[in-house]
Amino acid sequence: MARTQSADYDQRRELITRQAARLYAQKGFLGASIADISVACHMSKSLIYHYFPSKEDILFAVMWSHVSILAEAARMIAALNRAPEDKLRWLAHTLMGEYQGAQDAHKILLNELDNLPEGKRAVIVHAERQLLDLLDTLLVALRPHLRLMPKQRRPIVMMFFGMLNWTHTWYNTQGPVSAEKIAALAADMWLTGLPRPTQTAKPKSQKIDNPQF
Repeated sequence: MARTQSADYDQRRELITRQAARLYAQKGFLGASIADISVACHMSKSLIYHYFPSKEDILFAVMWSHVSILAEAARMIAALNRAPEDKLRWLAHTLMGEYQGAQDAHKILLNELDNLPEGKRAVIVHAERQLLDLLDTLLVALRPHLRLMPKQRRPIVMMFFGMLNWTHTWYNTQGPVSAEKIAALAADMWLTGLPRPTQTAKPKSQKIDNPQF
């Protein structure tokens, strides 16, 4: 007889997904076992398999829980009746905010895609491409002359995501720059380039014998 679904089924799945995300982020997908996840969740291995048929299904759940939120947020922003510049800035802030709340899942999304079976990998890739396509549409609204330059647009779109996607490797949430400021800087650089000095006076040249970085 098949096991009936418990009242806290969704909560237990969420617990497994959260603990697996932490372990996969720390050890890598191949380095973290079902036994590790069962210990972290205080569940038996057989109970883990009741909620997820395979280790790859847990990996998919971790990725999908993250990328689906990003894609839905982007769709909502794209549908707003706002200026393209406003949408771009809102998207940057939304993405950065989501990344800060899901650093483990974000790291896994960027690093572990090849460990998914082909069918599940295609689902994640489709959601990622939706994000890229939404930003591509926004880029054309910002710079209409790029409509006829698709080969040039895609790298520009990828560079925008690259500025934010990899902040998990270096951004310190306790540092002097807030996540909101990072998002604003990324949007500004994408829209207008590097910040310009507020004063036009030419700086005095200085000889530097031993530069320190």
